[in-house]
Amino acid sequence: MLTKKQKDLLEFIHKRVQRDGVPPSFDEMKEALDLRSKSGIHRLITALEERGFIRRMAHRARAIEIVKLPDAMGGFVPQVIEGDKPKAAAPAPALKGIPVERGDVAELPLMGRIAAGVPIEAIGDGDTSVAVPGMMLRGRGNHYALEVRGDSMIEAGINDGDLVIILETEDAKNGDIVVAQVEGYEATLKTYRKNGSSIALEAANPAYESRVFREGQVEVQGRLVGLIRSY
Repeated sequence: MLTKKQKDLLEFIHKRVQRDGVPPSFDEMKEALDLRSKSGIHRLITALEERGFIRRMAHRARAIEIVKLPDAMGGFVPQVIEGDKPKAAAPAPALKGIPVERGDVAELPLMGRIAAGVPIEAIGDGDTSVAVPGMMLRGRGNHYALEVRGDSMIEAGINDGDLVIILETEDAKNGDIVVAQVEGYEATLKTYRKNGSSIALEAANPAYESRVFREGQVEVQGRLVGLIRSY
């Protein structure tokens, strides 16, 4: 599954190559996707490579081969495009939980790791499940679990290695701890604060600074409702 930003970039590159015979520059990609810096493009390209849509060609300097397109975009003949070699980064596809009811025990998909610090690893696909007490759930909404990596939320009682239980939702109010996707490619666990058209993602550790974004740059994917810790 591709995020909207990943799909938009792949489609933009494909259309430009079809139209002009050459790919867009990184600056053109950045402008087309309305990103603040080329580092966002680097991360999106790395995510597309990890998902098998493009391939970096070791025998060609600064070259990428388009391998496939999503079904919705139709088939095409692979082409080689020029571009800056992206730095390794961690994409974050949209998270999807499963509907469960409150009860003694519930099986939730373990969707992978979430950064409580600088965004790190990619979110998984939910093939692994974890049993959690039904009392942690909130109504009949979709829920999923994530393993925390990092220490930016330690003063909120969330430690490295904890499992957090997330209610899938796009809504949040100030003070909620949320799974936030930033600019379509990085996911992080932070406290949500909205002020006008700005959104701050606040750490619970003085070693980390709050990050402030425009409203359209942040997508809430879930809200913290429970935590499991192993000793």
